[in-house]
Amino acid sequence: MASTSKVYEGRRTIDGLVVTVDGNRLDEHYDVKRFTTFGFEWSYEGASPQQLALAILVEHLGDNQRAIKLVEPFMKKVVANLDNDWRLTGGEIDAALAALK
Repeated sequence: MASTSKVYEGRRTIDGLVVTVDGNRLDEHYDVKRFTTFGFEWSYEGASPQQLALAILVEHLGDNQRAIKLVEPFMKKVVANLDNDWRLTGGEIDAALAALK
């Protein structure tokens, strides 16, 4: 079940990219599906943004198969359009997913 209270954040730092959920590092969820070995990225369409989309959706939905099904459109609609530093709430993710239907 989706959690609307979680907050996902990403930022570019001098030490690299940092992506968190409620202040804790977001797992890449390579165990669910591996699009890349290079970790997360955003602001464009590609394998690393797909990995971020998958990780957010797995964490948010708690349903690996549904996350895999939605990863491509979510990456294109949301992740590819994120700014360098970004913040997404669970409610915003739900709204984006509803708009995909």
